[in-house]
Amino acid sequence: MKKNWLAYLLIIPILLTVGFPIQKAQANEQMELFSESALLIDAKSGDILYEKDSEKIMYPASITKIVTAIIAIEEGNLDDIVTVSEKARYQEGSKVYLLEGEEVPLLRLVQGLMINSGNDAGTAIAEHMNGSEEAFALRMTKFVKERLGAKSTNFTNPHGLFEPKHVTTAQDMAKIAQYAMGNETFREIVGTKEMEWIGEGWETTLFNHHRLLWDYEGTTGVKNGYVPESGHTLVTSAERDGKELIVVTLKAASKYYTYLDTMTLLDYGFQNFENFEVAKGQMVKDAAGTDYMIAKNILVSKQADEEIKYTVNEDRQLVVTVGDRENIKEDVVEEQRKNDISPLASTVAGDKNTAANQTTEQKSSLLPVILVFGGLLFLAYLVSRNRRRRRRKRHRERMSDSIILPRRSK
Repeated sequence: MKKNWLAYLLIIPILLTVGFPIQKAQANEQMELFSESALLIDAKSGDILYEKDSEKIMYPASITKIVTAIIAIEEGNLDDIVTVSEKARYQEGSKVYLLEGEEVPLLRLVQGLMINSGNDAGTAIAEHMNGSEEAFALRMTKFVKERLGAKSTNFTNPHGLFEPKHVTTAQDMAKIAQYAMGNETFREIVGTKEMEWIGEGWETTLFNHHRLLWDYEGTTGVKNGYVPESGHTLVTSAERDGKELIVVTLKAASKYYTYLDTMTLLDYGFQNFENFEVAKGQMVKDAAGTDYMIAKNILVSKQADEEIKYTVNEDRQLVVTVGDRENIKEDVVEEQRKNDISPLASTVAGDKNTAANQTTEQKSSLLPVILVFGGLLFLAYLVSRNRRRRRRKRHRERMSDSIILPRRSK
C-alpha cells in the first residue's frame, strides 16, 4: 500500500523550526469585581496591571495598621518596653487584651497589631512613639505623603476605626504595601500564620486574620480590615516563580467577595504578565520634541503581545504606555542638550550592536534546522529517482519477455 512518506518528511522539519503550539491563558479585560475599588500592581516594577476606580477616596479600616507597623519597625526601637495605658486597655474593636500597666516589648505589640489586628496594640504603639494617637496619626500622614507619594491619604488614628477624615485610595495603599513589603521584619510578621501569645490578660494562639495565607498558593501577606462604613478591605501580596504582585480591594460586601476579587486579580496577573527590562541609553522625546535619555535600567510589566511606548511629561518624568495603561517612572531620564556629550551615548551604540549580534545568533541557530531540512529533501529526491529508475527497468524487462521472434523458413 502506498504511503505518504514524503509528506511526513516535510512536516518534521517544520515542527522543528516553529515548535509545538503552547496555549496561554488569555487576558480578561472585562473582569466582574464585587469590590467598589480595586488595584493590581507588579511589586517589582510598580506598574499598574489592572484597576477599578483606584483613585476613589475610600475608608481603609484595619489596613491602616500597615502604616503603623512599618513606622514602628523603621523608626522605633523594637526592643523598647511599652507600658500600656488606660486608653489602650479599653480601646474598642479587635484586641490582644492588654491590661493597663502591662509592660510589653514594642516588637510584641507590632505582632499583635498585624497578626490579630489588635486595636489596643495600635493605641499603645502610637502613645509610646508620639505621646498620643492624634500626634502619631499626623506622623503617619506625613510619612506616606513625603516618603511614598501617597497624596490622597489622611490618617486620624493608628488602627483604622472609622472617622470621616480617615481616608485613602487603592493606589495609595498599593504604594504603601509595596514599600512595607520591602522590609524583611515587616514581611516576616505579616507572613506569620500563627504564634503563641502569652500576656498578663490573655494566653492563646493567634491565627493570622488574612485567610489567603492558607487558601492561595504563594501569598506572603498583608492585612485585612472591616468597619461598617468601609465594608471589607484587603491588601494582599503573593509571589510565584520570582514574580510578586500586590492587590488592594476596598469596600466589598463580604469577606467572601473581597477574597474572591483578590484571587481573580492575582490569577490574572500571574497568567498574563511578564517583566521586561528596558536598558538605559534609549532616547525619548517630550511633547515639544526635546530629547531625553533613559539614565537607569527600568522594569516594565507587559503582556506578551503588547507594545511599549515612551514619552516624557511636563514634570520630566518618563511615561511608559503599555496597551491602554500608563505608568510613571520618576527620576530616570536626563535631558540631552545640543553639543552635550553624554557618558551614556556609547550605551546606545552598544545596545544596537547587541541587537545585531542577537539577530546574527538567531540566524545561526536556524542553520542546523535548515541543513536538516535540506538534507531530508535531498534524500527524498534520491529515493524518488531510484524508484523511478527501478520501475522503468522492470517495464523494459516485461516488454522484452513479451516479444515473439519470427520463425525462419527452412
